[in-house]
Amino acid sequence: MTFKLIALAGAAVLLALPVHAAPAPARDAKVWAAAEAARPAQLKLLEQVVNIDSGTGDVEGGRKVAGILGARLKAMGFAVESVKAEADGLPDNTVATLSGTGKGRVLLIGHIDTVFEPGTVAQRPFRMDAEKAYGPGVSDEKGGVVEGVYALQILHDLGFKDFKQVVFLIETSEERGSPGAQGLINRLVADADVELNLEPGDTPDVLTVWRKGATAIHIDVHGRAAHAGIAPQEGRNAATELIHQIAADEIFPKTGDGITFNLTTLKAGTRENIIPEDASATYSLRIREKSDLPKVEAVLQKNARTTVVPDTTVKVWRQERFFPPLASNPGTDALADRAEAIYAGLGKTITRGGNGGASESALAYEGGIPALDGLGPAAGGFHADTEYLLLGSLTPRLYLLTKLIQELGHQPPPRLK
Repeated sequence: MTFKLIALAGAAVLLALPVHAAPAPARDAKVWAAAEAARPAQLKLLEQVVNIDSGTGDVEGGRKVAGILGARLKAMGFAVESVKAEADGLPDNTVATLSGTGKGRVLLIGHIDTVFEPGTVAQRPFRMDAEKAYGPGVSDEKGGVVEGVYALQILHDLGFKDFKQVVFLIETSEERGSPGAQGLINRLVADADVELNLEPGDTPDVLTVWRKGATAIHIDVHGRAAHAGIAPQEGRNAATELIHQIAADEIFPKTGDGITFNLTTLKAGTRENIIPEDASATYSLRIREKSDLPKVEAVLQKNARTTVVPDTTVKVWRQERFFPPLASNPGTDALADRAEAIYAGLGKTITRGGNGGASESALAYEGGIPALDGLGPAAGGFHADTEYLLLGSLTPRLYLLTKLIQELGHQPPPRLK
């Protein structure tokens, strides 16, 4: 009994002692100093490429941006190749490859196309205030691509070669679902151990560990034209039936972490005095799981079979191009663990999240390699004139990316399947 009392007392003492977490890894002084020193030049290059219009399909603008970045990579010893886009009307993609002496095959992916029309730069060029940088594509995704260039510059200047291969894909059609690069991405993924994506991090300082899949759903209605004043009763108004179909589709959520289904474009009619013969709507569908897609399509097809305007027909179809989801998975979680530990060495905390924006990381995940997304600078206001990049995240994020390439080049993670 005495022994038991002593043991219990000892246990109580141990429980009362403070629990100390494992110490954070020390900050790499050389890499941090290099990241700090790179800041002025990094911002200068960012200003240069932001001030070139390169909306998806702007062949000349995309070529200019790619030329500037490709020259930087060539100067570091990368073999730089322009790869013809897999769809018409798009600039070439850029693939930069460097071989080393280690084991890991690291694939970086970023895009230089934006959602903005030609002339946007003239209206609101790159600018900065005390906390943020602004301009078309400043964060989505030119800030991340420039960060990638400077991470590789730091490794070059430090003489780091402990990787088997580093490949940097700079693609030009991500904002339309990468129609010009999906085949290329799949080939590069097959020859990589890990993918690091340079999409912006969400604010205040978040890694992206899941993303929704994305596709466009189209609803086309065909009716019958007629004179809108003399014989409207002879017409079959396609626009009216489309409104009915849209109302029926309101059952799907418009926001949230699950399925979202949002109307994005509408078209109906040709003249003000003609009953519309045709009408169409396009929706942006975002899903967390691939199994969600046939469920949504089944509901839409069922709705299409019920019309309120007689003699109208409804066709529901989706574009062939489809970005799968980046589902929550152990491989991405393990990469996020590494990133959190690196950040802890700076005395900083980075968190995890996800969003409805699709990216190439989903294709890497589909290809069976771990992928970590949202590694660009933290930012917000995407796809709007409020787009910004948080300047306070610039150097910590550059340090993080550089250290991840070092660690994964030295010791690559296992494939997912």
